[in-house]
Amino acid sequence: MSVAVEGVATTRPAIVVTALGIVQILAWGSSYYLLAVLAPMIVLDTGWSLPWVIGGLTGGLLAGGVTAPLIGGTIQQRGGKPVLICSMLLLSSGLALIGTATWLPVYLVGWIIMGVGMAAGLYDAAFSTLGRLYGKNARRAITTLTLWGGFASTVCWPITAYLGETYGWRTACLVYAGAHLLISLPLILAFIPAPGPASSPLLTADRPIPARSPRATFYLLAVIFTIASLISSMLGVHLLTLLQLRGHDLAAAVAFGALIGPSQVGSRVMDMVLGSRYHAVWTMMASTILLAGGLVLLFMNLPVTGLAIIIYGAGNGIFSIARGALPLTLFDPSTFAVLMGRLALPSLLVQAFAPSLGAALIEMGGANLLLGAVAGLASINVLLSIQLLAHRH
Repeated sequence: MSVAVEGVATTRPAIVVTALGIVQILAWGSSYYLLAVLAPMIVLDTGWSLPWVIGGLTGGLLAGGVTAPLIGGTIQQRGGKPVLICSMLLLSSGLALIGTATWLPVYLVGWIIMGVGMAAGLYDAAFSTLGRLYGKNARRAITTLTLWGGFASTVCWPITAYLGETYGWRTACLVYAGAHLLISLPLILAFIPAPGPASSPLLTADRPIPARSPRATFYLLAVIFTIASLISSMLGVHLLTLLQLRGHDLAAAVAFGALIGPSQVGSRVMDMVLGSRYHAVWTMMASTILLAGGLVLLFMNLPVTGLAIIIYGAGNGIFSIARGALPLTLFDPSTFAVLMGRLALPSLLVQAFAPSLGAALIEMGGANLLLGAVAGLASINVLLSIQLLAHRH
């Protein structure tokens, strides 16, 4: 049961976050992380080229980026529940279409549907939902939600690999499609409350940012988010391939990749314990330093692959917190959902082309070229975070 007072829901956040957490694990594992395991199987079974198979995710992310501002405005106006319901229906439909596609254009259409579902159901939409429900008190709920989401690859990569190798990639897609309808959708219907009335006039997606929200800070934050999204998208799709190019077999690559989940969760637990003592800008600073450190170690190809991935995972973990908490503290909370939609637009557009760009870099220079590129970008983000700190002061 929920009650709203001045636009803030009083439903216990633990109940809402637990339901959203399960939804996030299934949503991330069956969309963003899907092709990291299934792409080679799809290529082998269908004869479609790898760039076209990966291009499905590219098209999906592009569709998600275009619709992200509209989704943010809808959450601000109506709350996250109807948007999340639509997301589960879209993800299920897209996966069903992908899993039954025997013609490449049908496969690509399935990913476009998936992309809109991802924009309406992954972190940005979930963070906006929590911000709409709990206002300035949403940071702890956002942090807790990222604890759940951190297990997406750890839980779903082994499940996807088992389903794909045992029953085929099509069955894996159909199983996830059913999971959204039988698990995620009932959780949203039962446990995600409708928010109270908005506490301030709606900021629509085409209106300017309020004057009290400095534009320079907004655009700096957008650049940091976009670079980080480019890095995570490349590695989310190609990490297992990169590790195999470095001489590890598939089982070892999956085992190393599975370290990301626990390291993300560990860093998020630390933020939950200590984060309330510091401004969210320091969370952003720590995340960019850890991301750069882990990627530099991977690029150097030292015999510390596990350590490098743990450091990278820790940075990626608290970056997700900073992505949700920093706009909530830097800007007017009453416009949080719309601003998250605007911030998501360039990130998703970049993510749309990142897998194909990563594949091209691997073809041109192997693992060293791609890892060198992402390590350099991560280092740039450290410098931008320092600039963001200066803006805050």
